[in-house]
This record gives sequence, structure tokens and C-alpha cells, in this order.
Amino acid sequence: MEKRQQMKDTLQLCIDRRKDELYSLSRDIWSRPELAASETYAHDRLVRFFSQEEQTWTVRSHYELPTAFRASWGPVGGGERDPVLNVGFLCEYDALPGIGHACGHNLIAEVGAAAAVGLKAALENQTELPVPVKITVLGTPAEEAIGGKIDLIKAGAFEDVDLVFMAHPAQQDAAFLPCVALDEVSVKYHGKASHASAYPWEGVNALDAAVLAYNNVSVLRQQLKPEWRLHGIIKHGGVKPNIIPAYTELQFYLRTPQSKDLCDLKAKAEACFRAAAVATGCQVEITYPSHAYYNILPNATLANLYEINGRALGIQFPEQPANFSGSTDFGNVSFVVPGIHPFFYIHTDAFNHTEEYTEAAGAEKAQLYTLRIAKTLAMTAVDVVCCPDLLRQVREDFSLAKLKQEK
Repeated sequence: MEKRQQMKDTLQLCIDRRKDELYSLSRDIWSRPELAASETYAHDRLVRFFSQEEQTWTVRSHYELPTAFRASWGPVGGGERDPVLNVGFLCEYDALPGIGHACGHNLIAEVGAAAAVGLKAALENQTELPVPVKITVLGTPAEEAIGGKIDLIKAGAFEDVDLVFMAHPAQQDAAFLPCVALDEVSVKYHGKASHASAYPWEGVNALDAAVLAYNNVSVLRQQLKPEWRLHGIIKHGGVKPNIIPAYTELQFYLRTPQSKDLCDLKAKAEACFRAAAVATGCQVEITYPSHAYYNILPNATLANLYEINGRALGIQFPEQPANFSGSTDFGNVSFVVPGIHPFFYIHTDAFNHTEEYTEAAGAEKAQLYTLRIAKTLAMTAVDVVCCPDLLRQVREDFSLAKLKQEK
């Protein structure tokens, strides 16, 4: 335990010593907000950060995706023939349309970078680790819209990663909040244009279909399970009032606590969309344009270690974290690699996805909380890499959580 504490002290000192550099990294990304899959500046800034990091990181820019990257260090310790334990930290850095970093992804990037360099400082002089340890940082773009982590999973980016850590800013500190599964559906109606006053009987009104579909979904909601969510917009409703709309488009998000329930919700929603087409004589086109996001699998051992380390640094966790119905592509990662995705307070009562939260994510007062979380993640990693029993428990939790999801 004394050795572990020394390692934790070392990583804390490292992160504190580099706090100005880390804030500069976060602030630069915050000052240049970029939308999903277009995070060129953020990608280059993070690649530069790790490339200049004492030239001890192996950095691959444009890794599998144009704005993804991979930085690796190690392995160190353990025996020559022992399997390497690869500890991963994830960075997000995409922003939102119109309001910039209103979800604080610049802080997620900072936490990933800070935790990685802190863990490196703790490990680099250790020669008696139970197993060889490697650190990998993955830049994972497009969480807000496309699901870059899912593309990286398909490309094999997580195949050699054994543990994965990231943290997301929110309204409170929580080792785990039950993020839900998410799928996006696009609904397009095709009718026939006509003069809305002179020859309305010649038209097939696609706007009527869109309105019926929206109302069908509204009626459906009273029959849905309380935790299910179905919400959307009419993206295109026509061109001009005196033209019967020949084309309309809707976009809906579907959310359920568990991924396996998405199929049932999709079937109910599609019935609403198709019924509107039948009623109006339109043709309907239903597509799912992006990846489905899974719910996050909990890992009790990692969550418990995280809370213990967090409390040691002064973090206060609520007895029962509030319900949370957001979604993230980290959920998909949690099905392939044991990991943790805690949430952290940044000294604001504002809610994510607001202009007020954008301001808070770039403020210097958020740094105390952000770097404290980076230390907590790195300290949790130290516990696991130094104790084979804890690593075994983490893997058992992962297997049991997957089995529970399949029932």
C-alpha cells in the first residue's frame, strides 16, 4: 500500500506541475470549437501535445479516422514473457452547433491527457510491477453526432486495450450514471406537389404525413415504459404555403435504458411513421443514418475504487446519484473493454448543452475540478495495475455485466 500511495503522490505532483500547460490545451480547444468529424485543430493540438511530451510517446495522427489519434507509452515493469496490461484513456473534443463546447468536451480531452501523463510519471521508475504496463491515449472524435468510438471499435482500435478510462463534465460528481441506449431515425415522406388553392385535389400532401407521424408518436408516448424516450423534430416541412408539399423530413431519437429494448421501441415508432404514409397516400422512407449508442455497462470494482480515490482528494459523492437519460458512444466501448465513465462537477449550476455551460467549460475556475478528476482516474488505474486481485475483480464485473444484459 505504501508503494501505491507513493505512486499516487507522484502523479498528483506531476499533474499539478503541468496545470498551466494542461489548461492551455483545454482552452485552445475550447476557443476553436469544431463539429463532429471536423475537429482538425483539436486533433492537431493534441497530437502536438503528445509528440512534444519528452519525445517518449509514440504518436499516430489520423488514426483510423481523419480526426482520431493514438498515443502510446511503455510497456514498463513485469516479466519479459508476461502479457502486457494496456491502460487506455479517451479524449473527446467535438463541439455543438452554434453554442460551442456546451458539453465540455474540451475538458474531457484535458482529463484524458492529464491522467495519462500523470500515470506515466507514476510508472516510469517502477521496476517491480506485477505485469508490464502500457498506456494508450485514444482521441475519439464525433461523439455528438456520429459515434467515432464505434468506428474505432470496428477498426480494431480497442482490441489490445485492457482497461479504459474517461470522465465527462456534468452537474454533479458521480462514479456512475446510467446513460441509456440511443438510436436515430430519419423519416422522409414523398408526395406530389400541386397548387394548394387552385388544384389541391391533384396533390399528395407530404406535410400532412409528417404532422400525422408527429401526432402518432405523441399518442404513442402514453403507452411507453416510463424510462423510454422518443423525441424529434420536423426538419423540412415544405417550400411555400401555396404549394402542396411534395417532400417532408423528420428526425427522431429513440432511447431505452438497455440496448436490447431499442428494437421494440423502433418497431412501435415505425408503425407510427408507416401509418401516416398510408393515411395520406405518401411514400415513406425510414433510415437509421448513424450508429446506435449502447447503454453503459457498470463496473462495480472500478466505481468503488474511483470513489475511494475521489474522496481522498475531497470529492463528495451523493448517496443516490440523480437519474440521467443522456447517451454516449462510450456505452459501446463498455461492451468490449472494462471501463469507467464517471461524471464531474465544474463549479456551475448550468446544464449541459446551454450557452452558460459553454462559458463554464472554458473558465479557469473549472480547472480545480477537472484536474482533480484526472488525478482520480490515474489513481484508480494505479490501484488496478498494482494489484492482480483487483484486476481480476474488474474483469469479473465486466463479464457479469455483459451476461446480465443478455438475459
